[in-house]
Amino acid sequence: MRDMTQAITAADFGKVAVLMGGTSAERDVSLKSGNAVLAALKRRGVDAHGIDAVAGVLGKLERGGFQRVFIALHGRGGEDGVMQGALEALGLPYTGSGVLASSLGMDKWRTKLVWQAAGLPVPDYVLLDGASDFDAVEHRLGLPLFVKPVHEGSSVGVIKVKGVGELHAAWRESAQFDRLVLAERCVSGGEYTVAILDGQALPVIKIEPANEFYDYDAKYFRDDTRYLCPCGLTPEQERAMQQLALRGFDVLGCSGWARIDFLVDADGTQYLLEANTVPGMTDHSLVPMAARAAGIDFDELAWRILAATLEVRT
Repeated sequence: MRDMTQAITAADFGKVAVLMGGTSAERDVSLKSGNAVLAALKRRGVDAHGIDAVAGVLGKLERGGFQRVFIALHGRGGEDGVMQGALEALGLPYTGSGVLASSLGMDKWRTKLVWQAAGLPVPDYVLLDGASDFDAVEHRLGLPLFVKPVHEGSSVGVIKVKGVGELHAAWRESAQFDRLVLAERCVSGGEYTVAILDGQALPVIKIEPANEFYDYDAKYFRDDTRYLCPCGLTPEQERAMQQLALRGFDVLGCSGWARIDFLVDADGTQYLLEANTVPGMTDHSLVPMAARAAGIDFDELAWRILAATLEVRT
């Protein structure tokens, strides 16, 4: 194992593949993230190469003489443990969490189950299927509520249900993306996010979308979404959220970096929403914003994420 007290140089990384694109519903966002990371690493002198993770990608990695991989893939096939397992088999160090944490983090339902088992707070939810009593679910969770595919990210397939009797139709629409679909209680006191890097929680960001909720367009294309950092919480509340984020990160077995999203109720109660084990690295993305607030520019952020691959994964 490398002595991490020594200065790291670009040569220490060797030849680096930046995996991006792929075939998931988040392909376009992944290409934006990957190209931003690729440019940042090149500016720091790293021998980095962009690789589109489509058919034949493992052969390219094996034949290409790469020493490590920066994963900038979002969604299925890249963020869910599949690529992580393949890289383990190839013996290639990679950024971010390992197979188990990646798989759990991509599964909203099982993430909630694990957090609940550890005594961590999550919003009330129900797993839906065609036999669900949709009227009873509406009554239990109240309206409005959210319907979301279990295995998608970037708010793909997420629907806000506002009217009585609309849940069944929303489930059918969301189920086009995934056979597992969650209905989740609407927690309306504010949405926040905590980026984690090198075992430290970065400053909390509050998200205020201008549209109905923080959907795909608000995340990646709209310029009227507000990101507040300082987030407006008291210092005690912000520290509590950061500690809860670190606990959620550790319980899932995450490593390297991640982003933990939160909802806050009107009474100030904080709820873990979901974990993002390969967060976005676009010009609209939250981890780079939090890093800037902590005095870390984009190039340094990409460097630090990659530097974690020099350590032995446990």
